[in-house]
Amino acid sequence: MINRIVLIGRLTADPELRQTSNGVAVTIFTLAVDRLFTKKNGEKETDFIRIVTWRGLAENCAKYLKKGRLAAVDGRLQIRSFNNDEGKRVTISEVIADNVRFLESSKKETTDKQKLSADDIYGEPFEIDDSDLPF
Repeated sequence: MINRIVLIGRLTADPELRQTSNGVAVTIFTLAVDRLFTKKNGEKETDFIRIVTWRGLAENCAKYLKKGRLAAVDGRLQIRSFNNDEGKRVTISEVIADNVRFLESSKKETTDKQKLSADDIYGEPFEIDDSDLPF
């Protein structure tokens, strides 16, 4: 079985960096991804997809991604449900990112000295166990 998603889109807001109770970094942001077809009136349709990154990748996304920047995300779809504070059942669809590529930067960040290496972007490989997850 395969659960793989590749997206290219623009961030709708700056990424939000948080820490789990165990001190693990997690970043959440939304990617606006245009569909390939248009409506009858010629307008493009856009999907707004929630992206979650963990650990070093989360810290780098929070540091280098900003609202409006173009990014590519490679990950897996996760659908989870929970009861909110009012006791209502809520279902969330999100992409858990394994890789995020920063496809553009601000004009200030384009000098050779400021180019990122793969280790800067992806961080060190890591294992996740159930105690690291916030849900």
